[in-house]
Order: sequence, then C-alpha cells, then structure tokens
Amino acid sequence: MSDGLEGFALDTQWVRRSFDRAAAGYDSAAVLQHQVRRELLSRLELMAIAPGVVLDAGAGTGHASRALQRRYPKALIIALDSSRQMLRVARRRQSWLRRFARVCGDAEHMPLVDGSVDLIVSNLMLQWCDPDAAFAEFRRVLAPRGLLCFSTFGPDTLRELRSAWAQVDTATHVNPFLDMHDVGDAVVRAGFISPVLDVERFTLRYTDVRRVAADLKATGARNATPSRRRGLSSPRQFAAMQAAYEQFRQDGRLPATYEVVFAHAWAPASGSRRNAQGGAEVSLQEIKNQLKLRRRR
Repeated sequence: MSDGLEGFALDTQWVRRSFDRAAAGYDSAAVLQHQVRRELLSRLELMAIAPGVVLDAGAGTGHASRALQRRYPKALIIALDSSRQMLRVARRRQSWLRRFARVCGDAEHMPLVDGSVDLIVSNLMLQWCDPDAAFAEFRRVLAPRGLLCFSTFGPDTLRELRSAWAQVDTATHVNPFLDMHDVGDAVVRAGFISPVLDVERFTLRYTDVRRVAADLKATGARNATPSRRRGLSSPRQFAAMQAAYEQFRQDGRLPATYEVVFAHAWAPASGSRRNAQGGAEVSLQEIKNQLKLRRRR
C-alpha cells in the first residue's frame, strides 16, 4: 500500500469470514449492491468490446457473472471471490452456464496467468482490498487493450452512521473509504491509461437504526478495521448512537447514504514500464496508439 493509504488497511481474514457467514441470506439484503451492479453493467453498453475471457472480481453469489454471460455468450466467465460460501451459492445458481469457472482467490493475489483476461468487472469489492495491490493484479492479468470496469465506495458512504457513532465514543465503527481522486491515482500508478471516474450517491431509507445494522450484517459489510472494538457495544452505547442518528430523520425515515465511485480504464496496447519509484510510465505515443486502436474496434 502506498504512502497515505495506510489508514485504509483492513483485517482481510475478518472480511472473508464476514462474507462466508452472510452468503446464505446475502441476496435478500443486497438491494444497494443490485442497484449499483445494474448501473455498472449498463456502462459496458458504451464499450465496443468482444472479450474472450471475462473476470468477475468479487463475484459474490454470481449475479454479475450471469449478466456477463448473457452479454458475452461466447466468452469464458471467471467468477472470483475470496469467500468459498459465496461461490457455493453461485455454483448452485449457475449450473446452466456453459462457459463458467469459479475461482476462490484473493484479488490481491489472483491465481490467473499474466495477460489472460480481456475484461475485468468488479462491483463493490475494491473497498475490501489494498487498492494498490488489487490494481496491480488487475493490470497483470489483463491482456493488452483489456478493459477494467469497477465500482467502489467513496468517503461519504454511511456518513450518518459514522457521525452518530462519533457522538458516542472515539472507536472506529465504520470502515474508511477512498476518495475518487485517490482511487484514480491508484489506477494510474498500476499502469492503466485513459481512466474515467465519476461519483453517484444512493440513499436507502429505514424505519430505525437496527434495520441499518441488520442489513450491513446480512451483506457481510461489517467493520473490518484492525482497531475496531472486538466486543459488542453496550446497550447504553447503542441507545446513544440511535438517539444521535435521529437528527437525520426525514419524512419518518432514517437515511443511509452511499457514495459510489464508478470507473473504467484500459490496459495499454503494449506493456508499460515501471519507473524507479515503482510507478508506471506510459509514453504519449503509447496513449495515442491505444486511443487509435479503441476507435477502430
């Protein structure tokens, strides 16, 4: 992880266990994830690509994998996730796919061959990773002129919950999330070119805070910061947080805001060089060549 991103480190083993536990009931609670996935996949309609191998990174229960198979019926779809339980659910729902592979693996250390993938799609997975490590792996496995298309959470995500807990104690209760500009910097550091990023905000509305917490737990999205409090909050602390959250109530409902960063970027037509500081160097001519090739496709 590069300088300045150390505060975003998470307990990856805890993340994996959280998603394993959530797998069975994940789909019933993952309303936001489904909305964001639809928006992310709709952006592929603007891309003139015909991939032979597609990687669904952070596949979860496999909804994006199924949609990608329908969009690219001749492609091999690889569903990768660090949670075995999520992939077991995906397997039961994807037995009809002819060209489909499940891979249990970490996005920071993918068991895939260099340059073997034409398209990587990742929906709301990167916030659980070291961004530099994940983008470096994406760059490694993407073939020349390959496309990376992803979504991830931005820093305004769960701002109401973060604010409410801040009025109770100084412990970390909500994971930190990278700003869009930091995400873009990480993409460029990995050697991608022509990155395009934008932000959209989604708001879910609840009758009470307990339903917010229940949905987060049901989707595996639990606090995974190394400094998190290991025990449960006391009833008094939780009641204080509930009272603090009430300041956000509107029209009888409590909002839960999610800031979502959408992005896509391309692997260069030829291999980029790494500079002495570990960053990527792509010449102006390489960028021009890449843009010409994209226009022809």
